[in-house]
Amino acid sequence: MNNHQKRILALVGMVSLCCAAMLLVDGVLRPDYWWKSAAKVTLFLLCPLLYSRMDPAFHPKQFFIVSRRGLLPALGLGCGVFMFIMAAYWIFSQLGDFSAITGLLEENIGVDRDNFLLVAIYISLINSLLEEFFFRGFAFFTLKSLVGRGFAYGFSALVFAVYHTAMMLGWWEWWLFALALAGLFVGGLLFDFLNERTGTIWASWMVHMFANFAINTVGCILFGIL
Repeated sequence: MNNHQKRILALVGMVSLCCAAMLLVDGVLRPDYWWKSAAKVTLFLLCPLLYSRMDPAFHPKQFFIVSRRGLLPALGLGCGVFMFIMAAYWIFSQLGDFSAITGLLEENIGVDRDNFLLVAIYISLINSLLEEFFFRGFAFFTLKSLVGRGFAYGFSALVFAVYHTAMMLGWWEWWLFALALAGLFVGGLLFDFLNERTGTIWASWMVHMFANFAINTVGCILFGIL
């Protein structure tokens, strides 16, 4: 096995192990939300740091280069995603029961009506940027440089979708869960595409942020804050 193959294996293995670890944290250990966030920050930053020791061409700073190219369309797309999610919530709330979500959030990770706004701000602004750095910067851009576009697109979108499964277990009926999982995969592909066009993670972060704004707006409605 040459150095190039070792880098590919190391990258795929690290990303997969990080996601598996977070599935364990979310699905089995289920700590308080802030402890879970601390575990995610540690894993999502430590793995790229360890990888950089074996790949001198890996420079995380390049993911954060500010480029105006594509940012305005990304802003418009983000607003569209916000409206789409709110419309989807209104439609599917007529077909399924979403009221159990607040109870599961309180029971599993300690998120309740009193602390939801603080958690929502963190998720929208900081957590979304961390996920974009890990899944689009570390996983997508680095894999693309090693194996090409096809595998980089598929792998980064897949692990992004699977990573979210444990936190959504029990939220709603199986068909809504499957629909959400498919939506996450397609969203991952879209984020990869936006970043490929701009060369940074800022475009996908903007859309991701607006998607989280919409999801957290739904959370505020369910918690009775709005």
